[in-house]
Amino acid sequence: MAQQNVMQNPYGAPRALVGDRAEEFQPVKLFAVSGRIGRARYIVYSILVSFVLVLPAMALMALSPGLGLAVLAVAYIATFVMSIMLTIQRSHDFNTSGWLSLLVFVPFANLIFWFMPGTDGPNRFGAKTPPNSTGVMVALWIVPVVFVLGIVAAIALPAYQDYVKRAATVQTR
Repeated sequence: MAQQNVMQNPYGAPRALVGDRAEEFQPVKLFAVSGRIGRARYIVYSILVSFVLVLPAMALMALSPGLGLAVLAVAYIATFVMSIMLTIQRSHDFNTSGWLSLLVFVPFANLIFWFMPGTDGPNRFGAKTPPNSTGVMVALWIVPVVFVLGIVAAIALPAYQDYVKRAATVQTR
């Protein structure tokens, strides 16, 4: 059989697929110290881990103090470990060593993990973090609202209780 000699036309259009290369994102790993995690996910996941692990343990403590205390101790240890793992990933996001996560033990210095932006694009710890979902953004905006409501409640509830006590003493006279 005669082999066809296919010569490319030097004046013809290129036949290679040309297009924008899809941007690579690394998956979010909750139970790992490798990889990266962005600011919004770090804040939301840190708070959610605390709520998911500690609140049920506190509810169990109300039902059974002995068992509840043991479960609460395990929940606090698990929360601590998960927080350190997330903080290591967060420090990887702005291209520093995981040892920087020791700053969580320094008051106010730990806020660096909330406010310092991550590296745009890939760095030595992996590809860029994926974009935040709507759920993460909604949860992120709920965090300051809960803090403000907590402060208002901490101020208003004792004042209201004092008002009720004074109103009761005035009525008994």
